Amino acid sequence: MRVLVVEDEVKVADFIKRGLREEGYAVDVAVDGEDGYFQATSNQYDVILLDIMLPKLDGFSLCRKLRQERIRTPIMMLTAKDSVKDKVRGLDSGADDYLGKPFSFEELLARIRVLLRKGSDREPRLLQIADLSLDLVTHKVSRAGNDIQLTSKEYALLEYLMRNAGTIITRTMISEHVWDINFDTFTNVIDVYINYLRNKIDKGSRCKLIHTIRGRGYILKEG
Repeated sequence: MRVLVVEDEVKVADFIKRGLREEGYAVDVAVDGEDGYFQATSNQYDVILLDIMLPKLDGFSLCRKLRQERIRTPIMMLTAKDSVKDKVRGLDSGADDYLGKPFSFEELLARIRVLLRKGSDREPRLLQIADLSLDLVTHKVSRAGNDIQLTSKEYALLEYLMRNAGTIITRTMISEHVWDINFDTFTNVIDVYINYLRNKIDKGSRCKLIHTIRGRGYILKEG
């Protein structure tokens, strides 16, 4: 999952970015409203975390502008302005959720998970392909009943593949959703992580799930 954090307080932005990356999210940061607008309209995100008090373009205005541009990405406002009036204004501007500062990172993660599930009829807690299962809440991965230990980036890559099972996923798509805006597309990092997953997911199993589509990318499917 790829998240855009629009926050001008460097310490807060770094805290959120570091925590989300440890959980396997790809994170981009914008330090003002105009940069946030540019990134939100130039890249595809799964969630936008938006501060209200921003230079150049405030969070309320940015949220309205994105909705006018038909950007439907779930938006959570993060702000110290937690009066009922401000919450109503934020929700009326098009935000999906509102979290007051200071907040616990555990609550932030829980709310992000809710936003990712919101409006999706096919968003169960458990993703399963053949005998491979991935729990979106506990991050537990297992195959044929055997637990598989993954790094946060391996987990993020597997989750993306499983969410798009049966569909060819290009390297560009993977870089945009699993890594962040600073990812060097000329490296072989994606191929390396695909091999890491193969060694943990497919090794020793008759049914291989991760397949290479030469010249196009990868697909996760049975057989």
